[in-house]
Amino acid sequence: MAPAGGPRAKKGILERLDAGEVVIGDGSFLLTLEKRGYVKAGLWTPEAVIEHPDAVRQLHMEFLRAGSNVMQTFTFSASEEKMESKWEAVNAAACDLAREVADKGDALVAGGISQTSLYKHHKDEARIKKLFRLQLEVFARKNVDFLIAEYFEHVEEAVWAVEVLKEFGKPVAVTMCINPEGDKDNVTPGECAVKLGKAGANIIGVNCRFGPQTSIQTMKLMKEGLGAAGLKAHLIVQSLGFHTPDCGKGGYLDLPEYPFALEPRLVTRWDIQKYAREAYDLGVRYIGGCCGFEPYHIRAIAEELAPERGFLPPASEKHDSWGSGLSTHTKPWIRARAKREYWENLLPASGRPFCPSLSKPDN
Repeated sequence: MAPAGGPRAKKGILERLDAGEVVIGDGSFLLTLEKRGYVKAGLWTPEAVIEHPDAVRQLHMEFLRAGSNVMQTFTFSASEEKMESKWEAVNAAACDLAREVADKGDALVAGGISQTSLYKHHKDEARIKKLFRLQLEVFARKNVDFLIAEYFEHVEEAVWAVEVLKEFGKPVAVTMCINPEGDKDNVTPGECAVKLGKAGANIIGVNCRFGPQTSIQTMKLMKEGLGAAGLKAHLIVQSLGFHTPDCGKGGYLDLPEYPFALEPRLVTRWDIQKYAREAYDLGVRYIGGCCGFEPYHIRAIAEELAPERGFLPPASEKHDSWGSGLSTHTKPWIRARAKREYWENLLPASGRPFCPSLSKPDN
């Protein structure tokens, strides 16, 4: 099982990645806490860190137990623009919760910022950077271990975020919510990666909006772009937890099922083992999830890459590899499912006889 850890035993994010270690991110907060009754859909803001800290703490704990060794602050859309007078208290509380849980294991705390609504209407670099800098000041005061700029659909704004976060002097990761077609301004994934690398990002990749298969395809293009430009950066992928083969540039936001009827698209634990292996084989060493990724999905990453990491997470105490625990079942047809071949080759049904396999995106 997982090695004992603690604040004094921890290596930094770049120390781990430079050594070739696998870093496992966490998963879904907004969608998961909305389902649990602690986040309001539409606003998608993280007041829960103040209003329901036990709920946020519990989810952090579940990801830690599942194998995550990064506790990302629940600060998505927590800028002054979105939260007005509450922004500072929310960011501070989110840092405290993430640190409290991280220190129960060998996990690091990542302070996270995300794209602004302002950029789409007023590309005011100074004003947008000020919003990022306000959050950064809280992260600096709380001494997070590194920083993540996530969920950017325009590379220009992502570059601005990286430039601000570099002021702290801690490592910076950046992820864009794009597919192989590129960002909203038609900048290719390879070009996006190069721009982010030149801005000083240490870790580059994608998160959210698109499912595992699409995310891996985009990562291949980002890696190729960095290589062609002679730039070195670590790679990160934190995929959406839903299948999105029918999505365009807008990703799952454009699906008619978003956000309240996505369950038929949910990835299985076996899908995520495949995703983890493909990401690892591509050279990605920071692997996690985003919206839709439950703790058992994170456990699937940890179990798939246990040979490389050298240990299993605590949550694997209650989970047998590839369903092998079913071998003791009283029914023979269920015992027959206690093997890898069965689960790898299964084509899951939705149980909805009049529903299509794919949808037509609204945009």
